[in-house]
Amino acid sequence: MPEIAHVEVETELQRFFAAARLRASDYGHHYVALWDALEHASSGGKRVRPALVLAAYSGLGGKDMSLAVPLAVSFELLHTAFVIHDDVIDRDLHRRGVANVAGRFTERALAHGADDTQTGAWATTAAILAGDLALSEAHRALALLPLDREQRGRLLDLLDRAVFVSAAGELADVTNTVSKHPLSVEDVTSTLEQKTAVYSFEAPLMAGAVLAEASAEAIEVLGRFGRLVGVAFQLTDDILGVFGDPSRTGKSVLTDLREGKQTALISYAGATSLWPAIAPFVGKNDLTENEAGEARALLRECGALQSTDELAIDHARRAVEALDTPAIPDILRNTLTQLADTSVNRTR
Repeated sequence: MPEIAHVEVETELQRFFAAARLRASDYGHHYVALWDALEHASSGGKRVRPALVLAAYSGLGGKDMSLAVPLAVSFELLHTAFVIHDDVIDRDLHRRGVANVAGRFTERALAHGADDTQTGAWATTAAILAGDLALSEAHRALALLPLDREQRGRLLDLLDRAVFVSAAGELADVTNTVSKHPLSVEDVTSTLEQKTAVYSFEAPLMAGAVLAEASAEAIEVLGRFGRLVGVAFQLTDDILGVFGDPSRTGKSVLTDLREGKQTALISYAGATSLWPAIAPFVGKNDLTENEAGEARALLRECGALQSTDELAIDHARRAVEALDTPAIPDILRNTLTQLADTSVNRTR
């Protein structure tokens, strides 16, 4: 994303939160603190989704940043909402080593003399409300764009699909953990596409293209690219969730194993002769560092790590191949090709 566009996205977000805090001051200091926590939750990220909106828009000939920036902000606020709600679902009080909305309100509750039950209520309530507020503003920012009815409707349909499909993926991600046997690789990748790829990659790219009034082919191609590269990104994320460096990822390498998360690593391992040795470590609530080390060694030995890595690389390759059409300008193709490479070659 061009630096000037990045600055404009940050400025728009700052303007939104400043206005919201001013409105919130009429409703008490706790509500102001909620908006502070929400702004904090929205800060510090890579702004991948706004970057994709703006890359597709400008790469397909769009010129009006006064339209593109609010659209980009809409998808960043959607991401913020999903991250906050995801932490509630996972009962996490921190994200990347820093207190999240629930964590900040846990601290706030304790400082105000709340007991354990009250503290938990403060944390959950604040996080749910913060996510709801971000989700509401994501829709409002898009709905207020000065566009004709048809174009605005197409953009709202993309946002609606992103929310609708992501909710299905989030639910599947949770309900899959009770499976007594590893899911198929196909089921795992389907959940990854639903939970993350659609809202993080497909929808922002397609939205930027729709705003640029691109051809139907270009919009369709960017959607396919987004779904494939999104799965590649998440497969790599799942690898880092077990084999990564927590000091770089900000994520524990124990959590996914303890929760029994159904990842491609587990799917591949479940089809090998070493699964009986691996299974006791998956879903073990009190898994130790040493036991996790044993599990990692077995996942390497059975080929699950290599197979998952190869699957991610294959998705990234197919994503790049989808761009091989005159409907996608060279500059945009080069930008997205770099994204595909980064999706599988990263340490965080």
